[in-house]
Amino acid sequence: MSEVGNEPREAMDYDVVIVGGGPSGLAAAIRLKQINPDFSVVVVEKGSEIGAHILSGAVIDPIGLDSLLPGWRDDPACPLKVKVTEDRFYLLGPSGGLRLPNALMPPLMNNHGNFVGSLGNVCRFLGSKAEELGVEIYPGFAATEVIHGDKGEVRGVVTGDMGVGRDGKPKASFTRGMELHGKYTLFAEGARGSLTKTLLASFGLDKGREPQKFGIGIKELWRVDPSRHQPGLVQHSFGWPLSASTGGGSFLYHIEDSQVLAGFVLHLNYSNPTLSPFDEFQRFKTHPMVRETFEGGKRLAYGARALTEGGWQSVPKLVFPGGALIGCGAGFMNVPRIKGSHNAVLSGIEAADAAAAALAAGRAHDELSDYDNGWRAGPIGADLKKVRNVKPLWSKLGTYLGVSLGGVDMWLNELAGLTLFGTLKHGKPDYATLQPLGSVKPIVYPKPDGVITFDRLSSVFLSNTNHEEDQPCHLKLADPAIPIAKNLPVYGEPARLYCPAGVYEVVYGDEAAKKDPRFVINAQNCVHCKTCDIKDPAQNITWTTPEGGGGPNYPNM
Repeated sequence: MSEVGNEPREAMDYDVVIVGGGPSGLAAAIRLKQINPDFSVVVVEKGSEIGAHILSGAVIDPIGLDSLLPGWRDDPACPLKVKVTEDRFYLLGPSGGLRLPNALMPPLMNNHGNFVGSLGNVCRFLGSKAEELGVEIYPGFAATEVIHGDKGEVRGVVTGDMGVGRDGKPKASFTRGMELHGKYTLFAEGARGSLTKTLLASFGLDKGREPQKFGIGIKELWRVDPSRHQPGLVQHSFGWPLSASTGGGSFLYHIEDSQVLAGFVLHLNYSNPTLSPFDEFQRFKTHPMVRETFEGGKRLAYGARALTEGGWQSVPKLVFPGGALIGCGAGFMNVPRIKGSHNAVLSGIEAADAAAAALAAGRAHDELSDYDNGWRAGPIGADLKKVRNVKPLWSKLGTYLGVSLGGVDMWLNELAGLTLFGTLKHGKPDYATLQPLGSVKPIVYPKPDGVITFDRLSSVFLSNTNHEEDQPCHLKLADPAIPIAKNLPVYGEPARLYCPAGVYEVVYGDEAAKKDPRFVINAQNCVHCKTCDIKDPAQNITWTTPEGGGGPNYPNM
């Protein structure tokens, strides 16, 4: 037992503690047990079950699964059943679109040999494999604090207390959190993880690196008319409804059972504070080349999630005394491919290999330097280095010229390992890119029709989001005055627009005269996308973990 304040917490000791039950965390757990079944390994996952908080496209490059579980294709329990049968790329305009010849696309954009399906279900599959090997998995437990030793080294994590009321006082259902001690702790929290953020700051892991860049991915699952369904069809598009100066893209993936995954990714370095990623996605579905897919269909699920987009030049130092960053928390997404799960699995494997070697040598709480030193020369580095200039070119030069030059750069990298640009910088962090209201043309969005397009609240309902309402708000304001005193007059308070779940509102005492505004946080709506933590121009909002088990419960996403 160890003392925290005046109340004791139960403590449990492991060889390796893993925070996050996504593809990287589960891959690391499986690999450790494959290397040595006697290693004690625990995975803590804030979602109500493995896969509950997983949201991805997903077209899955199988390179990671092939390395981790070579026989996965023959396993009847594996949910990946649909191979990509056709690739299509479109540049969309307001009323039509241009299909880009596949022959012009860089080879790395080819999805031949990839699979389409639910990454959440893949994680459920990996979770079962991990448990078969003896990994302890605790869903519904949010890691809320890093445990540091006397020399600053990481020695594990604390899970959050349960049964704390909105007033911060214990309720009758109060249960103290636990301390999970590990010789090494791997952080697999995904994009903008709350503990990862503190580790970056406390160890200076991002010193000398470009600012991490982010996007927001919004996704719906539809069951469509069977006559409009083509299993294995993968369709990517960019352009409309976004302006040429705003980066982003969209996709339609046809999976099994007449289901289509529809998604929209918007880069969070956009400048117009009246832009709404959610409404841009809804507008995308009305395009004449897209709408027909959904006519006669039914929307089944909805979700949203931040994505790491900085790539090669933004990946921080990955190790520190006692632990490492893996997966999307480390920043391993390939932006033009809109893929990160393959690199997440590979990073879990590489970190596990380094941790296993350290444990075998009798080490603990030091740096896993082999992992940090090796990734750039391995398959993750090969994947990210070729595309390192696509994002900055797009951001600096806009969609038409930027994407064209990015394609040329990918071709040169692919064919000759050359680039015209070296390694470009990203520039400003995403929170610093908004222009004042007076400098932009306001965007006015049409009302949803309830058939193809929808509002936020009906969408959140389909995410199965649930939080215990009588708990402290997990969205913390450093200065409660800033939303109304600064963000509202300068930017129109963009939180009410960039949030895809209706969490933030500006409510007026006198609505007609727009007087007496106050800032309202509907924390129970939060789908844990983290966009507010990233995009708030004052960096006034900090996303923290709510009570374990809260948040979305994504089915087949």
